[in-house]
Amino acid sequence: MLLLRDPGIDHLLRRATFGASPSELRAFSDLSLDEAVDRLVNYEQFPDDVDNHINQPGYVGVTTRGQFSPNTVINDARQRWLFRMVHSRRPLEEKMTLFWHNHFATAYSKVAGQTSGSVATRHMAAKPSEDPGGVTGQIELLRKYALGNFRDLLLEIAKDVAMLYWLDGRTNVKGKPQENFARELMELFTMGVQYYQEADVYAGARVFTGWNIRFVRLANDPMGTNAYYEFLYNAGQHDTDPKAFSFPIFPDGNQTIPARAASAGMQDGIDLINAVARHPETARRLARKLYGFFVSEIQPAPDSFVETIAGVYLQNNFEMKPVVRAVLLSPEFSDPSSYFARYSWPSEFVVRAIKEVGWNGFSVDSALSPLANMGQQLFEPPDVAGWDLGPTWFSTAGMLARMNFAATLTTNQRFNLRNSSRLYGQTASGLLAHFLDRFTPSDYDTAPRQDLVDYLTASGPWTGSDAQVLVKAAGLAHLIVGSSEYQFA
Repeated sequence: MLLLRDPGIDHLLRRATFGASPSELRAFSDLSLDEAVDRLVNYEQFPDDVDNHINQPGYVGVTTRGQFSPNTVINDARQRWLFRMVHSRRPLEEKMTLFWHNHFATAYSKVAGQTSGSVATRHMAAKPSEDPGGVTGQIELLRKYALGNFRDLLLEIAKDVAMLYWLDGRTNVKGKPQENFARELMELFTMGVQYYQEADVYAGARVFTGWNIRFVRLANDPMGTNAYYEFLYNAGQHDTDPKAFSFPIFPDGNQTIPARAASAGMQDGIDLINAVARHPETARRLARKLYGFFVSEIQPAPDSFVETIAGVYLQNNFEMKPVVRAVLLSPEFSDPSSYFARYSWPSEFVVRAIKEVGWNGFSVDSALSPLANMGQQLFEPPDVAGWDLGPTWFSTAGMLARMNFAATLTTNQRFNLRNSSRLYGQTASGLLAHFLDRFTPSDYDTAPRQDLVDYLTASGPWTGSDAQVLVKAAGLAHLIVGSSEYQFA
């Protein structure tokens, strides 16, 4: 029998997660929308044990070239993250980690170009529990704060080694301030370009002078195999003079960070981060970005939505959990006009396809090159503004890469697709109805739906034999997953 699906829950699972496998769907089948949102948002109730299942039977595979080392080999790190997207019991945590990865876009290639591949991977992706020096990679930082406090996340990002390499903060010193981080902090990470002046960038750069890094070699590691870098506040390189801004820095409206002794100068950066975190335009900008990520890319965020969500952000002292909960329970999110009103990012498309088609005998390594061809290589956004979202994902080459990935995956899963389709394959219409229910594309118009019927019946009368279902089930899955209707979330 077909799954009894709730369109609202399906919509929630496409947006707040990466889609659902049949077993995951059953876990939500008896929940109301409020209950489902609470289950996703309060993910701390579920253990973060997904990495323990890598290389275990019953899970999507990874491909090793020697020892699997996601802390030091970037393609292994990419595989581990895809594995987590497919199997995590805390999928909203992974979805928000992806959101922050784009918001605080940092590319592995620049970090590696200034250090080495293994060191760069550690600072991009290492788990501190596994790293000899306890290094926390940037992606682990983003995961830790996925639904945490945005102000605290800003502070940690300002001290993050990968970010200090990416935006050249490691060279920011007294007398020669480096402006990149201060500019992006105001322009991209918080308020937006209209709400600061050029003089604020220079003042902001002076605020962060001395926020540098240092090289660390472990005492029991004479060859430096496990050496790494860590944040260092270098008091001797901090500009101690006052810094004036065009917007309030303190709650009383004062716009000037006072002169401080170098030993206390790190407070300058904390003051600026506090100021931009509490700025009303930061609240509104985050509301608009969350609207585009969770609700719709077809219509701009209504002013009423922006003000409501911004209010939740400010009233909850920058905590993101109540903010995201409010987004997912908003009338705008639940409105049927928002269904399939987002363009799937390549990673979303790939993970949803794996979840819905199946993964037995499939390796996420097989998705890495297709993802790059689709325009999204994890840990490698094109610039500090992140990926160009929306319909620009769908260049001719990008859409061809999606169709080719659909072919690779469905061909790999042809026996599993046949076995799971036997009950529905007695008639061509039954098989089609089953797959349209299983893969949740947007509604097909009459002509493309008829094309799917014609594919099933093109080679002669339908018999439902194992041989026929083996060929046609995989082919039909390929056509659906590769169709334009499947590219919307």
